[in-house]
Amino acid sequence: MYRISLGVLVLFVMISCSSDGPGYQPPYIPEPEIIEPLTDEEMMDLTQQETFKYFWDYANTESGAAKERYHPRNPELNKNVVTAGGTGFGLMAIIVAIERGYITKSEGIARLNKILNFLNNADRFHGAWSHWIDGGSGNVIPFSPKDDGGDLVETAFVAQGLICIKEYFKNGTSEEQDLASLADALWKGVEWNWYTQNQNVLYWHWSPNYDFEMNLKLQGYNETMIAYILGAASPDYTIQKEVYTQGWANNGAIKSSDFQYGLPLILNHADGSRYGGPLFFSHYSFLGLNPKNLNDQYANYWELAVNHTKINRQYCIENPKNYTDYGKDCWGLTASYSRNSDGSIGYSAHSPVNDSGVISPTAAISSIPYTPAESLDVMHYLYQKKKQMLGVAGFYDAFSPQYNFWVADAYLAIDQGPQIIMIENYRTGLIWNLFMQNEDVKNGLNKLGFNY
Repeated sequence: MYRISLGVLVLFVMISCSSDGPGYQPPYIPEPEIIEPLTDEEMMDLTQQETFKYFWDYANTESGAAKERYHPRNPELNKNVVTAGGTGFGLMAIIVAIERGYITKSEGIARLNKILNFLNNADRFHGAWSHWIDGGSGNVIPFSPKDDGGDLVETAFVAQGLICIKEYFKNGTSEEQDLASLADALWKGVEWNWYTQNQNVLYWHWSPNYDFEMNLKLQGYNETMIAYILGAASPDYTIQKEVYTQGWANNGAIKSSDFQYGLPLILNHADGSRYGGPLFFSHYSFLGLNPKNLNDQYANYWELAVNHTKINRQYCIENPKNYTDYGKDCWGLTASYSRNSDGSIGYSAHSPVNDSGVISPTAAISSIPYTPAESLDVMHYLYQKKKQMLGVAGFYDAFSPQYNFWVADAYLAIDQGPQIIMIENYRTGLIWNLFMQNEDVKNGLNKLGFNY
């Protein structure tokens, strides 16, 4: 069981009950001629700059934080639902935008101060933020009936961004150092050890109304690894190595001997798939945590992420369900909006064992450090269909050539953020370098027995 499954019903209802939700089927307009192609550098420039608009132009007005989703045809829909994890991704995206010149440093600092002050005053539950937050009041918005308190994984994504903010600004002006200090204090306030229930495992949720009733353990391989790294790194609320080895790694049972397409899977994926789970498993923890040269007693994490991506791509190339257009330049299965077989719109964690003919642009784009040429193939494919696929904040969240080129003409924060960050990590290593230079992070990695 893993994160995406928990909110599917809630998210599906919110999407499918609105006539203004995503999934509008624009008439497919065949291109009369090939659109003038971009160079690879131009393609990455365009993707980063256009996608950044999600976190800048379409952020929650009151808090500056990232909205859970944005529907260009109905911008008022759920406009105050802020996502903690997406906001963490947005923090890293703002650093990239400053470096790339999309915004000035002073503009970035002003927005970051607004977001961090919002986080400082928002509801927290033993230091953890909730999955959804009201962008106006800072109050928790329940993600599901019992998920009305702290979400440790979403919080880890916030903390990953906060650490990068601290490192980026710590040697700057007095204003920048104040921002760095606030970011540092915010992540250090998370009570990681509380979320163990005095056991050797981290738990995902705690609620003031339901305590630990959801009882969901953080066990890999999925997107939860970063929570263990940060828990070990915490100077005041640290977890012990046994929490990682017995919890996330399940006493070594996480190791896999399976192969697909001649590639070792290396670790058992949390969804049980022998083809590897949705590609976000190899994105979210590694936005700041650099998998290059990262290894411990269980895995070489670079090889793990590269193989995961290549297996996902090869499955799409083999295309056992014979979906239209699947191939070397149209691949990538991960969690996103989805079109169900009856034509209704929902949300699904797409993977080789959950393949409904829907491709999610973030899957291949955010995998660019692992498969550079192959990910760029997908970006160029999308750009040639930009009349359908390129909207106000980058490429739309999902599409399906199988269904007359159905397009989910909407955006999700957790899908847009990794594209900006991982393209930058591929190009310059910026976010990886910031995160990995943090002394607390180094202490956590050392404590858990990592080589890096």
